[in-house]
Amino acid sequence: MSKIRIKNVGPIKSGLEANGGFVDFKGVTIFIGNQGSGKSTIAKVYSTMSWIEKALVRGDFTESYLSRYNRFEKQLTYQNISNYLSDESEIEYIGKAYSFKYINNKLIINKNKQQGNYNFPKIMYIPSERNFVSSVDRPDLVKRLPLPLYTFLEEYEDAKQNIEDEVILPLDNVKFEYRKQNKKSWLIGANYKIELLEASSGFQSVVPLFLVTQHLTKIIKSNGNSSRREISVHEEKKIRKEIDKILSNKSISDDVRRVLLEKLSARFKYACFKNIVEEPEQNLYPTSQKTILFELLKSKNNLDKNELVITTHSPYIINYLTLAIKAFFVKERILNSKDPKHLMEELSLIVPLDAVLNPSSVVIYQLSKNGTIEILDNYRGLPSDENYLNNFLTESNESFVNLIEIEDKCQ
Repeated sequence: MSKIRIKNVGPIKSGLEANGGFVDFKGVTIFIGNQGSGKSTIAKVYSTMSWIEKALVRGDFTESYLSRYNRFEKQLTYQNISNYLSDESEIEYIGKAYSFKYINNKLIINKNKQQGNYNFPKIMYIPSERNFVSSVDRPDLVKRLPLPLYTFLEEYEDAKQNIEDEVILPLDNVKFEYRKQNKKSWLIGANYKIELLEASSGFQSVVPLFLVTQHLTKIIKSNGNSSRREISVHEEKKIRKEIDKILSNKSISDDVRRVLLEKLSARFKYACFKNIVEEPEQNLYPTSQKTILFELLKSKNNLDKNELVITTHSPYIINYLTLAIKAFFVKERILNSKDPKHLMEELSLIVPLDAVLNPSSVVIYQLSKNGTIEILDNYRGLPSDENYLNNFLTESNESFVNLIEIEDKCQ
């Protein structure tokens, strides 16, 4: 897995003190903290660095091309965080194929010796603004969308085009139907049928998140275990010509250039899926948060090399993640029990068996308003209850007790 070190980038100041300052990205990586503490910043930087590494391996551009004329800084423009950089900013990324170090406003690139083991990832950044793509009629006609949202919209449209029948959503057994003729999206419940743009904000958030995740998971799973490109020599030459044409076109901006290059990447086979999700809990009831989290974990578990990165404000996400980890230990015990079949059925009613999570593949980071990052402790593999989100729940309970004490003094 990759790791990244960040200092003095936007709200992130000193960053992580442990582990040499490096944030390790495992199978499941969670960032929690207050708004404006840098959760999305680190997720966006990681997404950008992962994409740059893939683009270099793929040959979209050369190391010398990226190192000159502030081109690295312009790559961050795609995620609207280029202005987060200052003269004191430091970013260091260590991946499978390449290592990057940005310091003193310069980018240093090193090719790793084990580049042959690199697995081409499909990197999907699912922004918190995803409601827009399902709450507006024909969002594809809206100009000047943020580029990550534009990219997500394209994946969402592709996912809908590949639906052959109704899709059962993971909420209340509601079905999703897409009419290709008039480009209408419908929700079908037990006694209703409405357009998605008329639905609740929770459904408008979940539908694009679920459909894109499910669609990309299936595509990458069908690619098998190929870790390199599998295209003909003729096709590769053709793609190279298209890449050169994009790079030499001075009339397009760097952020648009990146979008066009990413479109070309669809012709390469992917070996794994990096799903980077902002606030999966958005507009959802707690039990619905559990359901969508388990769906994301199923996607991650679909291939060993898949990654899931989540930014969240929700204590329920951490608590339900704990359930998935605890289920791993219970499952291990069940396999050695006298009645494994019956006990597995009981376990699956609490946590789907394909959402069970090995604790060694999970890491949770807490970000603070003062710009620091720390690793959340665990107890026997389970996330510690002593985290920012649970602490706020405890604080609320204590405040309620204080109100009762004040009320009692009024007698």
